[in-house]
Amino acid sequence: MENNQQHDESVVGHIAPASMYVAIWAVLMAFTAITVFAATIELHVFNIVVALVIATIKGTLVVLFFMHLRYSTKLTMVTVVASIFFLFILFGLTMTDYLSRGWLTYPGH
Repeated sequence: MENNQQHDESVVGHIAPASMYVAIWAVLMAFTAITVFAATIELHVFNIVVALVIATIKGTLVVLFFMHLRYSTKLTMVTVVASIFFLFILFGLTMTDYLSRGWLTYPGH
């Protein structure tokens, strides 16, 4: 009986170097510092936009590298993209309801 066992990457998983994790961590810390700095600047209505863009970048890095989505199968990628698509649909429907309401506290006054 031969002892030639080949390891399939889908069974074993992807092994990333520790230096990559340290680099991603450093980028996340840099974006955290940028978030703190951006909070001190008065951008009026764009404060929330800047904060959400930075949070989206940080979340994407976490999902891609720390949750190994970058090395996952195509089906996993399709599932994540579909869930984000349906989240945007949910936000869109919520905003259509919110924006179509009247701003008066007491209707008819």
